[in-house]
Amino acid sequence: MSEEFFNQKASFLARLGSGSACRSIEGDLIVWGKTDSIEGSTDLFGVKYPYKVHQNFKNYQDTILLVDKGEKQVSSTVGHNLMHNHPYSQNRFQQAHNNLEKLKPILESGDLKAFVKLVESEALTLHAMMMTSMPYFVLMKPNTLEIINKIWRFRQDSGLHISFTLDAGANVHVLYPENEATQILEFIKSELVAYCQNGHYICDQIGFGANQIKE
Repeated sequence: MSEEFFNQKASFLARLGSGSACRSIEGDLIVWGKTDSIEGSTDLFGVKYPYKVHQNFKNYQDTILLVDKGEKQVSSTVGHNLMHNHPYSQNRFQQAHNNLEKLKPILESGDLKAFVKLVESEALTLHAMMMTSMPYFVLMKPNTLEIINKIWRFRQDSGLHISFTLDAGANVHVLYPENEATQILEFIKSELVAYCQNGHYICDQIGFGANQIKE
């Protein structure tokens, strides 16, 4: 089979267990989900982002602050299923498509300020949907909010392009460009790690996919 077919099939199979996994077969920027904004996009598997990406977004950094390492209060599958009858679901789906369209010129131009606004809005919207579902859930913890407020203050005071995103839980992903890593990591270690469970955090960055094991 061709490499392209192998990657598509591997992504398709990975998606059956995890949407995140289906976007990790290749790198560095992968789109999963059918949208008119991205040529070749599909719900079945992840595809490479086909458009220009500015140097600002190359080797982007992600420090994951482990606020709560316990089992999720709500599994991703249950959380997604809550959207089927959610009163705001259709508007949320449309917003997601609109944000992808907004993201294309941001990635091309390297506009870090616009990226920060879009990423954080997406994160907070996700949690707003969970809080307004039935049944409803508050997945953030007090330390999650403390971290977010400290990030906002630090960004305002420093002018650095630090931002956060959230998954369906209490942990915080701190995102920032590689050329600002030294100052931002110092801030993370001195100000944010104290809010992590047992002081645990993970430093990560953009990856370039899985490697096929060959015997």
